[in-house]
Amino acid sequence: MSGQIDRLHLHGGAGAGLASVVAAERALEARATELGRPLLNLTYADTKRFPPPAWALEAFTRAASGGGPTYTPYRGNAEVRRHVARSLTTFLGRPIDPERELILTPGSQAALFTVLASMLESGDRVILADPDYLAYERLLTFLGASVDRLDLHLNGGSGELDPEQLRGLITDDTRCIVLSNPNNPTGAVLSAETVDLVADVACEHDLVVVIDELYSRLIYDERPYVHLGTLPAMAERSVTVLGPSKTESLSGYRLGVAVAPAATIDAMEDVLSVAALRAPAYAQWALVHWLVDDEQFIAERVADYQRLRDMTIAKLGASPAVDVVVPGGTSYAFPSLTDPSPSDQDVALALMEQADVIVNPGYQFGSNGRGSFRICFAQEERAWERALERIAGALEGLTG
Repeated sequence: MSGQIDRLHLHGGAGAGLASVVAAERALEARATELGRPLLNLTYADTKRFPPPAWALEAFTRAASGGGPTYTPYRGNAEVRRHVARSLTTFLGRPIDPERELILTPGSQAALFTVLASMLESGDRVILADPDYLAYERLLTFLGASVDRLDLHLNGGSGELDPEQLRGLITDDTRCIVLSNPNNPTGAVLSAETVDLVADVACEHDLVVVIDELYSRLIYDERPYVHLGTLPAMAERSVTVLGPSKTESLSGYRLGVAVAPAATIDAMEDVLSVAALRAPAYAQWALVHWLVDDEQFIAERVADYQRLRDMTIAKLGASPAVDVVVPGGTSYAFPSLTDPSPSDQDVALALMEQADVIVNPGYQFGSNGRGSFRICFAQEERAWERALERIAGALEGLTG
């Protein structure tokens, strides 16, 4: 096994006497198999209850039936990119050049990998919000970078970063800042002041910001949202990752989109050409309709998810065993236990064995995630209400 693979395991991150995060995850998977009964998986949305829009399958079928080529340029079909650039120009609020500033990837995870692989060398330092998406730190350590964690502070449904801590983390080896907005796992939407801060620091220190905006259509309570790449001088020093996999339930289509400066897109295409070649050719045509033909679909979905969010906060917030912050976006909540003594692994096992649900334990999201767990509330309403009651009961039993 190569040293790169070993770095994926994040040794010591899981606690509970387990050698690595990967070992902890495999222990949970093995226990789920041993139980031998149906479990409600809360690590992702119920796409039967919340299916993709009808145009997705129609566009895919037309392309697969001879209406589209099997092979495309590595950065994506040129006609599709022109459609996507027009849509993103409206959505992001700045012009996007479809030939130079846009690439289609096989999922947003591939966009993250290709940009980080094209940018980082061994020994580079990267500032990473904590907690943040579970794959970031693994990607960074796999590539030989060192991670400097930046505390994410929750303020209602907003997320904030401390200016002094951010500036204090910067060294001569710092290459970039990596963030998600809204934040995964907490659902916090970065405040306008925080987005401005990140932009200012990036310009002051000539840093690149990789920002994952996968959930930027899934915002609640009419909360304001600022796209970092639209701020002055940030088009040249930011990479914005988007896609239809979550809000639009198109994860199975494996489509990601990245907007970046032309030189970065060229480098990403080079990486993609040896890693996965291209996004699925037939699926790319679904992006012609994305951000264009789904305004009513998105409005209804956001309203449905917000009702589920409110149910989640009400049910769990009533339990003395749980503290939970209202998420401002995403389909996730990130409850924490009022009793810090059970390990994250103990919590995940208890919820599996006593509440029949699978959750993401907090250690997966960084050191500030410990003591919490992530749940996706985009579930069928009646099943979710019963599951919340089981979750509260199991946690109250675990914490006494």
